[in-house]
Order: sequence, then structure tokens, then C-alpha cells
Amino acid sequence: MKLVTGGICAAKGFTANGIHCGIRKNRTKKDLSLIFSQVPAHAAAVYTTNLVKGAPLTVTKLHLQDGVAQAVICNSGNANTCNADGIEIAEKMSAATADALGIRADDIVVASTGVIGQPLDLAPIVGGIPQLVAGLSGDGSDAAAEGIMTTDTVKKEVAVEFELDGKTCRIGGIAKGSGMIHPNMATMLVFITTDAAISSDMLQKALSGDIANTFNMISIDGDTSTNDMVTVLANGLAGNTEITQEGEDFSAFMQALNTVTVALCRMIAGDGEGATKLLECRVQGALDEPTAKTVAKSVICSSLLKAAMFGADANWGRVLCAIGYSGAQVDVNKVGVSFRSNKGTVTVCQNGAGVEFSEEQAKEILLEKEIEILVTLGDGTADAVAWGCDLTYDYVKINGDYRT
Repeated sequence: MKLVTGGICAAKGFTANGIHCGIRKNRTKKDLSLIFSQVPAHAAAVYTTNLVKGAPLTVTKLHLQDGVAQAVICNSGNANTCNADGIEIAEKMSAATADALGIRADDIVVASTGVIGQPLDLAPIVGGIPQLVAGLSGDGSDAAAEGIMTTDTVKKEVAVEFELDGKTCRIGGIAKGSGMIHPNMATMLVFITTDAAISSDMLQKALSGDIANTFNMISIDGDTSTNDMVTVLANGLAGNTEITQEGEDFSAFMQALNTVTVALCRMIAGDGEGATKLLECRVQGALDEPTAKTVAKSVICSSLLKAAMFGADANWGRVLCAIGYSGAQVDVNKVGVSFRSNKGTVTVCQNGAGVEFSEEQAKEILLEKEIEILVTLGDGTADAVAWGCDLTYDYVKINGDYRT
């Protein structure tokens, strides 16, 4: 397996584009994106667990009932959520896109992201679709990634190449996510494409199994969004024998999918609103996997710890505090904590108690852009990883006037 360029267009038969159609006032920001497969593709998706769901999710669920899709249309700048005509708008977005592409409206994944509770004007979207379709390109992943951004500061895209059944396959993805990100599912928009041949049932199994250890292990701010989803389209153009059951090929596909999703998780966490640092909590020695995940999530969600990481303060007591209220069954007298970055590793706690360490060394380690929080529990062999970011002054600034 190796990293390749191309993002969502790395796989055979996929093109993409992103434009400014007029939803957002800033004409320099793209606000409408399209991903297209030259042939119908098997499709799978997972959705936010928030009871308040955007209209596009309702429409997409209906469209994917047959496990097939051929295109994804997504706007930014407006979430199309809590609108009386939201379903109608989402369906009309699908219909206009289908007409321009010459495909069925039921084969469209529709998504929106942005401000909640604001009416979404369909006119700029319908007016922009001809330009969007005309500009579809095998080099369009970058433009599409830009078109789905809201408060994101960087585009997020990745692709890998791997082998199935003697055939070269590719899988790639783009994502948006900077705020309103918190487990569980989906907490962001992620669109993944692959030319591997895999049935829709096995594709759903692969995606549902993967997110438990990837996208469900991210937290930026403790808020689970209303609109977000992860979708995968597999058009089979790589020519491998279709994966219809578990086995070596399914495992290889899962590994490739996980490589893409972990990379996107890290990009999303590192680009949290106002963030200056990517935090990765690695828990080892747990009694079982649920315990490891619970501890990792609790640590990464701690606002006090996130603030300490912003200040490069090795306040390890906040790690133990988060473990203590996590609800996990842990023997606190066995807990160890270390901080690690490119500048080295410093152990700050062993057997549930503090140990002597150099504050100067700890400060140097915690001033880096990527910080690992290493937790050992000493109860078993299970482990887990969660991702997040520091909590800064800018988070409040960004969200204080997000709507206005």
C-alpha cells in the first residue's frame, strides 16, 4: 500500500469539481461541490446520531436504500436544517444535478453544511450546476475539497493505492470538519471513493466497522453536528473480483479504508476551530476495548486538559481526572501518564501518582504542533486511540459571531 495523489479522483472513473455559486457572500470561497462516477457505484453511509438532522440526510437515506449512487452534490454556507421546505430543497438539488448529469435523481447523495436554521435559496445552486458539471475533472478533488469547507482552514484530502485479486485499486477521500465535532457519528462530512469492486452490503460492513475506531474517536468541542455523514462510493472499475464476503481481500480493503480514514481523522482534529495543536490520546493496557475507548475519549474531550495543552502545561492531574469521571472500571493505582512529541517523551505519572520530571523539558515537548498523551492502565492488553485538539481563545472568537 502506498499514498498517491488525486484525492477523491485517484480511483478510476471518478471526477469532481467545486465552484462559487453565490450561497456565500465571499466570492473567493467555493460553496458548491460535485463528485461523479462514470458508472453507478455501490454505496454505503453512516450518519450523525443527533436527533435533529438536516434535510439532506433524510433525502440521502432514501436515495441509498438500494445501495447504489453515482454522484454527490454538497453545498457549504447553509446547513439546510430546521427549514420547513428543507426536504423539498434537497430533493430539488438532487433533481437539478441528475438532469445535468443525465442520471437518476435517486442515485444522488446530497449534503449541506453551514449555518443552521437559515432558509436556503435554491436559485444559486441550480444556476451553478451547469458550470459545476462542465468543469468536472480528474484533477478536481482539490476544488471539491475547498467547496465543502466552512470554518476549516485547510483542505483535507488523501488517497492510497493497494492490490486486490492481482488488480491495482485506489481509495481516496475528502473531508470537512473543524467545529461541532464530537463522537458518535458522524460529526463531519466525509466523501470517499474507490474503484475496488465490493458489494454494497460488504461496503456498509466495512464502513460501519471502521468508524468505531476512527471518526467516532474524534472530539473538538463536545458538540455533535446535525448534518454530518460519511459516504463511500465503490464503482468496481479496478476489475477485481467483487468482494461479497469476509476474507483476505476484505481485510486488505479494510486496511486501505482505515489508512484513508485515520489520515482524515488526524487532519480534522488538527484543524479544530482555533486549534494550534493536534492531540492524540493512546491508551494501552486496558481490560477490554470498550474500556480503552471510554478512557481515550474522556481524556481527549476534557476542556481543562485541552486548555492545558494550549498553554504547554504538563498538568497531568487533568488526565487522571478525566479517567476518573469517564465511567470506565479502572484501577487508578496502576495508571501511568506520559507526554510525547518530536521533542521527546516525558513521564509525569506512574501507579496513579506523580513522579519527578523536568518542567522545562515538558514545556519544550508540549510546545510542538502534534502531542501524544500516553496512558497505561495496567489491567489488560486492549488499546485505543482518540484524536482532538487544544482549546484556544480563537475558538470562542470564531463561534461568538459564526452566524452574523
